[in-house]
Amino acid sequence: MSFHFAGIDHVQLAAPEGREEDARTFFSGILGWTELPKPDSLKARGGVWFRCGAHQVHIGVQMDFMPATKAHPAFIVRGIGELREHLQRCGVTVIVDEMRADEGLCRFFVNDPFGNRLEFMEREEYGDE
Repeated sequence: MSFHFAGIDHVQLAAPEGREEDARTFFSGILGWTELPKPDSLKARGGVWFRCGAHQVHIGVQMDFMPATKAHPAFIVRGIGELREHLQRCGVTVIVDEMRADEGLCRFFVNDPFGNRLEFMEREEYGDE
């Protein structure tokens, strides 16, 4: 083939209009992700962007917003136990999926402030640092 995929640049999650501060509180304040400046040409649309590792997560305003309760991004974490404890201390409900030996990973799910499902996972080879 004359083309190939290099990876993922960003994931977009939807949010209701006017909830940018809730996004900042959760994604930056609780998860510790860095907020990224949006291009001037996109600022009027609302929303907010964050860096997660080598990737970006864009929170976009959707007028007829409905949370994604099944479809979800999965974020690779090192130190998943510490993240789980941190989220619980911050009052975030964590839905634990016991170690999946057949997949070699540990994972859990949370909902962002808008009800979107997020998965956090750590593969066994990384260990729980």
